[in-house]
Amino acid sequence: MDVNYDLTLDRVAEDRQQTRIDMAAAFRQAVNDDFHEGISNHFTCNVPGRPGRFYVNSYGLHWSEVTASSLIEVSYDGEIVGGTGIADETAVCIHGPIHRLIPEAVCVMHTHMPYCTALSQLEDMTLEPTGQTALYFQDRIAYDYNYNGWADDLAEGERLAGLMQGKPILMLANHGVVVTGSSVASAYYRLYYLERACRTQMFSMWTQQPRRFVKPEIAAKIAAQLKKPAPSLKMSSADYMFNAFKRSLDRNQPNYVL
Repeated sequence: MDVNYDLTLDRVAEDRQQTRIDMAAAFRQAVNDDFHEGISNHFTCNVPGRPGRFYVNSYGLHWSEVTASSLIEVSYDGEIVGGTGIADETAVCIHGPIHRLIPEAVCVMHTHMPYCTALSQLEDMTLEPTGQTALYFQDRIAYDYNYNGWADDLAEGERLAGLMQGKPILMLANHGVVVTGSSVASAYYRLYYLERACRTQMFSMWTQQPRRFVKPEIAAKIAAQLKKPAPSLKMSSADYMFNAFKRSLDRNQPNYVL
């Protein structure tokens, strides 16, 4: 057998296992960050080397229980093709079409995290340019103001994918958020800082004091700076942060890798 072929197979197998580990780490960290709702909501990530399939948490597991091996492999239309467990209907109906229609959405995270969801319940749920963290998200968020209830068919996921229009984040009115990324690390990085930005905005609004908006030209400048990787970094900021989260999990919850 061709040695290069064997090496390629080994590499793909390693990529799949690493994806599982990163996914499990994201679930555990989401519990630490209070982004979870017990057994509800879902993260998915494309399976390396297997087009049309994603890993997802099995419904019924608390996010603190998720491990690399507990993730199930599901086709974009909802068929379980690897592992044992339950593929949540809303996970399939929201995530499947987004993965299928948006190639850049390698990882898709859907949560009802508290501050982001609180903002989604306002008549105007815009994340405003009033804080530096929020400026990172300028021109990165699409908004769905039409809450249609439970996502129980693929057409709803197709509708949501169509609203994203090249943006990696979709705020869902009265519901929560969908965040995408080219990797688990990049998606979680966005999820983490989005909740931080929403939290500070909600805090400032609760004061009922006049709020100071960043001037548009300054907001555009800062947004561009935040999106540009520093030349001194050996990897993305998302990778640095996610690796730090995994080191913490390695110390305190090492069974996530199992």
